[in-house]
Amino acid sequence: VSTFGMMKCVAALARSEGGHDSKKKNNLPPDFDIDMDAPETAKAAVTIQSQFRKFQKKKQDVKS
Repeated sequence: VSTFGMMKCVAALARSEGGHDSKKKNNLPPDFDIDMDAPETAKAAVTIQSQFRKFQKKKQDVKS
């Protein structure tokens, strides 16, 4: 997965952590900076990738 792809995943995760309240989503700044060198960012990217791979595997098993 590219760095840009990880950044998009981490940004999506950051938005989803705010809860499901649509008002909170609208209060986010249009551009917010994500430190791609932070250990938390790398950990979040690995977690997202792992969950996505599990989802893909489960989806593939259901089709079989």
